[in-house]
Amino acid sequence: MSVKMFNENGSIIIDHQALAAIAGLAAMECYGVVGMASKNATQGFFELLKREHITKGIKVSATDDKINIDLYIVLQYGVKISAVAENIISRIKYSVETYSGVSVDNVNIFVQGVRVQK
Repeated sequence: MSVKMFNENGSIIIDHQALAAIAGLAAMECYGVVGMASKNATQGFFELLKREHITKGIKVSATDDKINIDLYIVLQYGVKISAVAENIISRIKYSVETYSGVSVDNVNIFVQGVRVQK
């Protein structure tokens, strides 16, 4: 699946994996984010993904000329979840719209777990 944009010179096709990579890197820059979690977490278990598999914790879907991003994350213990989520949403919207030119309609944050540092 991909996002298609047209202009007077031709068309531009951006793959969802590229958009997911931009969103994942933007999210990892936010304070309080430990990493991405696998989006198919079942029975309460999740897998903390390494940096090279960052796009597996992100689902990108397109509606008309806008995209929706679902982000599955693990947060650090002690951070305010709502503040971190707002920061992630604004940073992802800015990064994706700036680097790709595609409008972001929705960013949904799914906190899969909290990691306690010893």
